[in-house]
Amino acid sequence: MDTEQVIKPYVIGLDLGGTNAVFGIVDSHGLIKATTAIKTQEHDSAEKFVASAVDALQIIIEQVGGIGKIKGMGIGAPNGNYYKGTIEHAVNIAWAKDIVPLAGMFSERLGIPVALTNDANAAALGEMAYGVAKGMKNFIMLTLGTGVGSGIVVNGQLVYGSDGFAGELGHVIMVRENGRACGCGRHGCLEAYCSATGVARTARELLAKTDTPSLLRDMNPDDITSLDISIAAGKGDQMAKDIFEFTGRMLGQACADFATFCSPEAFVFFGGLVKAGELIMDPIRRSYEESVMPIFRGKAKFLVSGLDGASAAVLGASALGWDLE
Repeated sequence: MDTEQVIKPYVIGLDLGGTNAVFGIVDSHGLIKATTAIKTQEHDSAEKFVASAVDALQIIIEQVGGIGKIKGMGIGAPNGNYYKGTIEHAVNIAWAKDIVPLAGMFSERLGIPVALTNDANAAALGEMAYGVAKGMKNFIMLTLGTGVGSGIVVNGQLVYGSDGFAGELGHVIMVRENGRACGCGRHGCLEAYCSATGVARTARELLAKTDTPSLLRDMNPDDITSLDISIAAGKGDQMAKDIFEFTGRMLGQACADFATFCSPEAFVFFGGLVKAGELIMDPIRRSYEESVMPIFRGKAKFLVSGLDGASAAVLGASALGWDLE
């Protein structure tokens, strides 16, 4: 630990979601010492959001000894641009539909350096700082939630590209002919099949076009979630197991393609879908080894995030703070 980390032993992490903004003060071991939250959408401007956030933060900052103990702050946000410290056209946040210089706004109010990146990149940083990727310099983080997010780490650094938005592996096209519509406006994206919503979509398609017996037929198709499918698969339901096999095979094929450009030491998976355990991880590994170029075969690890789901996003965002001057 360097001298500054002794004098300033904490960083702030902000997980900015469409509903809640969750703040944590984190030490170098990845322990959250204090936390608070505000509603993201209860503000009609970025200025009002930041003012409310700073008021809430002041309370927990005092709990750890004041702002002099804080080295910096990291923000994980949708459509976050690391280079500019901005949120750009975040459709799910009413006050961020344009370009908002959020990092600069917090820095000015708090008097500390602030960095910002997108939520999947923040997850990768958190895994590298505190989780199963600690000590790794080449890995790909895949977050399997409502969408499919990714953070690509090469030679110890996140890949941001020329404009700050590189690494959208969830929008690699996997199905060229008659692919599903994706929220990004394209068709056939990995996210349209392998997110939690994509898995539920697969279930509805199978229920509609087959007469295979399944526990899922007892439910309203529009209400089916990935958790319902996981529970059914755990009870031996063949259709549910087939859904995870289909999803895992596509993810494995995608990872085989991803290996060609960065040869990662590991693929790290995080998110609700990962709770299905070997139902999803086994077909991912099998499909990867079948699909990957021979030169990469047998090298990559397939790991599940080591971070607690409830705090992972805050920890990931906080990891940005340690490198700030």
